[in-house]
Amino acid sequence: MAETPKKTRTTASKSKTATAAKPSKPAAKKANGAAAEPVAARVNLLQISEEEVAALAHSYWQQRGYKHGHHVEDWFRAEQELRSKAS
Repeated sequence: MAETPKKTRTTASKSKTATAAKPSKPAAKKANGAAAEPVAARVNLLQISEEEVAALAHSYWQQRGYKHGHHVEDWFRAEQELRSKAS
């Protein structure tokens, strides 16, 4: 089978002038200048300790009959439950 020659693309060359890069936009802020994330949400995160999350995740592991392989799922479930109770 014969090879087909590569097609070359010809375009009219336009003179381009160099443009300066635009500066990045600052993070979004509310009208009063506060951060976009509510303060209450940040406070709730601080109120939950790792020990509380670990204890609750451990109880989920016990309820499941000490079966391995779900530790991450237990951890996130414990965090979510504790956050919902804290708010």
